[in-house]
Amino acid sequence: MKSHSKHLVWALTLLALSLPFAASGNKFFAFVLGMTFISLLWATGMNLMYGYVGLMPLMFAGVAGVAGYAMVHFTRTLGWSFWLAMPVASLLAAVVGVALGLPSLRLKGFYFTLCSLVIQTVLTLAFIFFPTYTNGDTGINQVAPPDWFGGELKGLGLDMSVAIFAVAGVLFCAWLVKTPLGQRFVAIREDDVLAEGLGIQVVRCKIIAFFIVSVYAGIGGCFYAVYVGFISPRAFDVLVSMNIWLYVAFGGRATIAGPIIGTAILAPIPFLLQDLQAFKDILSGVLIIVVTLLMPGGIYGAYLAWRSSQSRADSSSNSDKVQEQRV
Repeated sequence: MKSHSKHLVWALTLLALSLPFAASGNKFFAFVLGMTFISLLWATGMNLMYGYVGLMPLMFAGVAGVAGYAMVHFTRTLGWSFWLAMPVASLLAAVVGVALGLPSLRLKGFYFTLCSLVIQTVLTLAFIFFPTYTNGDTGINQVAPPDWFGGELKGLGLDMSVAIFAVAGVLFCAWLVKTPLGQRFVAIREDDVLAEGLGIQVVRCKIIAFFIVSVYAGIGGCFYAVYVGFISPRAFDVLVSMNIWLYVAFGGRATIAGPIIGTAILAPIPFLLQDLQAFKDILSGVLIIVVTLLMPGGIYGAYLAWRSSQSRADSSSNSDKVQEQRV
């Protein structure tokens, strides 16, 4: 991670951990902030797979749903603590995600995306047509908040917990992409045939990446369930996966700060424009077109490109001045 990006991430980290205190006096803004942090956790996971491995997992929301439903089952039926049910449910969702996605991990680009869309559809249908476990399309309401020393973790405490996990997810991703494993991910994204020729086990690395990404999805799904207090198949459908992808693409994929920027701008919009449902959908479509055509690298990617061009221009200007002085 470059120095300016590193400084930006740490500044945003401090800001993120202070925001729950600032919003604690307003329940609406505190809720929007908490949902934004959950979206940031999801977007960071999506960025790891889409930005650094080069694959777009449209079953992301479905994997989050598996964890959310499993966590509710563990806490309600088995009486587990949320802090035990959450990691177990997330790992279970990761195993399910890898098992379902294993055949598609040998595919590339559009074909992987198409296969992942089919898997997402299967998971959504499973959430609907297994009512004994998921309560079908009606959903499960009154999901209890996390337990905390004999009580319930609510309000500022829950907001801080969500913020801490989101920040930890960002920092872990920032560390991971600098490791040899992260560099293998990038090599696979650039040219998986060449990477395999260099001795990188492409399929194995994709499986590891997909497992990690699924854990991100699972943790976010568990926190979504207890934060909203309600889950249904509609909360984990393909549109959710598309929105998470949009956060990454809009901010700038394959960067650490990009998903933070994209999520901070886009995630609050559905809540702030909840009375303008049609306008919200139109706005989302327009943003997808703008990002695809005008900013393929996203906001932060465009900023980095501009900064690089400015640096080259300054270097060229300095070189010309040196040559003039010599003359």
